[in-house]
Amino acid sequence: MADRLGSGADNMAARKNDGAGQPGQGAGQPGQGAGQPGQGAGQPGQGAEPAGQTTELNTQAAGPAEVSVSTLRWTGGELYLLDQTRLPGEIIEEKQESVEQVWDSIKQLKVRGAPAIGVAGAYGILVGLDRLIKEKGLSVHQIQEELQKRADYLETSRPTAVNLSWAVRRMVSFARNLLQKRPDISGKGFSDALVTEAVRINEEDIELCRGIGESGRELIKGGSGVLTHCNAGALATSGIGTATAPMYMAHQAGVKFRVYADETRPLLQGARLTSWELRRSGLDVTLLTDNMAALVMSRKMIDLVIVGTDRVAANGDVANKIGTYGVAVLAKHFGIPFYVACPMSTVDLDTPTGDDIVIEERDPEEVLHFGKRRTGPEGMKVFNPAFDVTPHELVSGIITEAGIITAPYEENLKKRYGSL
Repeated sequence: MADRLGSGADNMAARKNDGAGQPGQGAGQPGQGAGQPGQGAGQPGQGAEPAGQTTELNTQAAGPAEVSVSTLRWTGGELYLLDQTRLPGEIIEEKQESVEQVWDSIKQLKVRGAPAIGVAGAYGILVGLDRLIKEKGLSVHQIQEELQKRADYLETSRPTAVNLSWAVRRMVSFARNLLQKRPDISGKGFSDALVTEAVRINEEDIELCRGIGESGRELIKGGSGVLTHCNAGALATSGIGTATAPMYMAHQAGVKFRVYADETRPLLQGARLTSWELRRSGLDVTLLTDNMAALVMSRKMIDLVIVGTDRVAANGDVANKIGTYGVAVLAKHFGIPFYVACPMSTVDLDTPTGDDIVIEERDPEEVLHFGKRRTGPEGMKVFNPAFDVTPHELVSGIITEAGIITAPYEENLKKRYGSL
């Protein structure tokens, strides 16, 4: 079943694929310019923490569609993340030992995708918290202060994706409201309640993905070609993805269609992640280089574009992986519907337009290298924005768990958001 990938189940299984390339080389530098998460939590900004416990997951006996691979999982009070920088060559999960390590994992794209890093952030602010409470004898009010520091710190890891700030702020707000209702709550009761809220965020994400799939599945017709960019799949969420959710649901319903995945330079999320997860789930997927989109559209191989997004502005402008804007322009030229899929939590009504979205710029080494191989001259100047913003005029609709939202976006986003 397609929805088993990224399900968050405790049991994970996977396989090392011999002969695969080395993904994820040249990732951004963690720890630079980060804030202080709080006393007793270590000093961030000193470079990456030593890697936590890693586990190579074994699936030699399982077929691709039978293997459950979770983007992340919370088990026994511990957070494990699938290291996506090592896909598709190796399938490795890494135990997170500290909030600094979670920051590094998000920054280095070990866990990525707006919904997934939101869930990782919700769990991440709790990593090592029980140990800190015991060592320092923190009161519930001190725990609340520590949560705020950790939330502020984690938000600095990737500023463009709104789900991260949404999730950690929700955790802080939950803690504040809980203390107001139960000022005499014990430290353990407080900690347990925080874990329950993080699990709730995780479970909601799984359901939201299915809702997006239900909303968008009818867009995919038999015999059609669907183009997607980057990875807004199960690996970007704890469910069946956002952009891929309608694909998984249509596939499950027996609809025969083709998916075309852009490789997505410079870190190849489309090649390493999207094509990998769709193929192992039994979908008909073809991998393209980014500069092939115009050709395949001109040959009428594409009937529909579905992409994800890291933030939707109040006017309907959408920030997504660099290259999305170009795909939208091409789709408009060729008369192809261009849809964006996301949960309503990705809608940011406090950001008026796409011009107000902070665009993360990443390490030049990501552009100067292809895997371990240097492809640009030493000392070369590089411009490496992680995202671009697609104007709302190019967006046919926004597929959410609450249905498909169409223009006028400013009015309809407000209306739909207010009804939730």
